[in-house]
Amino acid sequence: MSQNLHKVIILTAPSGAGKTSIAAYLLKTIPALSFSVSATTRAPRGVEKDGVEYHFISLAQFEGAMYQNDFLEYEMVYEGVYYGTLKSELTRIWNLGKIPVLDIDVKGAIKVQKQLGENCLSIFIMPPSVEVLKERLENRKTETAESIQVRLDKAAYEISFSKDFNVVVKNEALETACLETEKIIQDFLNKNES
Repeated sequence: MSQNLHKVIILTAPSGAGKTSIAAYLLKTIPALSFSVSATTRAPRGVEKDGVEYHFISLAQFEGAMYQNDFLEYEMVYEGVYYGTLKSELTRIWNLGKIPVLDIDVKGAIKVQKQLGENCLSIFIMPPSVEVLKERLENRKTETAESIQVRLDKAAYEISFSKDFNVVVKNEALETACLETEKIIQDFLNKNES
């Protein structure tokens, strides 16, 4: 496991493509992994808890952390809403002897990949189609029709970057996508142990 110290797994995808479900599966299946909790300025949705799904912080706190260079990456993902990966979160996970799993947006994933190079494995989760993506977002029942449309417009743009990642996994059936992603990560970790 020592060779895997300071490694990072990045999962990225358009909203609704299934990356969070796949991340949850991986965290249950691969004990070496630990979820990296991103920071955001958006309000919690549904039953989300601070420090579990996200670190929910004010815009002023987020901007202060930006000024202090506390983020590995950050991005205004939607108008007025920031998301970012705190360097301290990765250090916390590495200090536990584990490998962080980042469930982050496409632009942030590209930034992390450029900084960490071969120390990270970047996986783009591809939705089967924009129509399926729309259905998944509507089924969440957590967003307005307008916010769903914003996410769908953004999805087409994000899909255009899929070629920039190490691996693309098409999520037509969640169980299959989970198993495929698990194998890709196990191969990456095993390669680095030898």
